[in-house]
Parts: sequence; C-alpha cells; structure tokens
Amino acid sequence: MSPAPPDAAPQGIAFTLDGVDELTFARILRDVLGDAAFARPLQVQAQEPRPAHPARLTLVFRPEDRTRAVQAMQRLKTLLLRYGVQVDSIHVPEQDPPQGG
Repeated sequence: MSPAPPDAAPQGIAFTLDGVDELTFARILRDVLGDAAFARPLQVQAQEPRPAHPARLTLVFRPEDRTRAVQAMQRLKTLLLRYGVQVDSIHVPEQDPPQGG
C-alpha cells in the first residue's frame, strides 16, 4: 500500500443530523470550531438545518490525514452526545478505493 499522492482528492466523513434545531446546531458548531481535534489539516463543512433538509457536518481531509479524521469523527460523536443529538447517518469513504488496471 503506497501513500496517496499530495494532489489526491480530499475525502469527507459526512454526518446527517436530523431533528437538530438552529440553536443546537449553532452550539455544536461553536464547540467543533473551538476544539483542537478539528484543526487543520482537517476542514469542517457545515450545512445548517432548513425546512425539509437536516443539518449536516462534514469532516474533510486528504487521504494521508485519514487517521486524524477518524479520531476527529469519534470526538464529534462525543460532542453530539453532549447535546443529545441522534446521528441519522454517517458516511465514511473507503480507505483504499479499487485501482483500475
């Protein structure tokens, strides 16, 4: 298994947070942005809750930062539990996508 090239496309671990109101989402986001577990090279993308669309948080990372991203994912689960948030789904990309040839 060889390391990913530096220009490898970023990946993301996406959390869908159904039933989270705007105030709770703002509090979660404040905690995430103030926590060193989510610092660079990771990136947090946030989509606030809207009618008919649940809130969503995505931890974006490069393949070489996968271990750190998985640790941040565990930390995010802990933060969400603090607010009593039920995570409806988490999408984690495959570690090693199939190679063609």
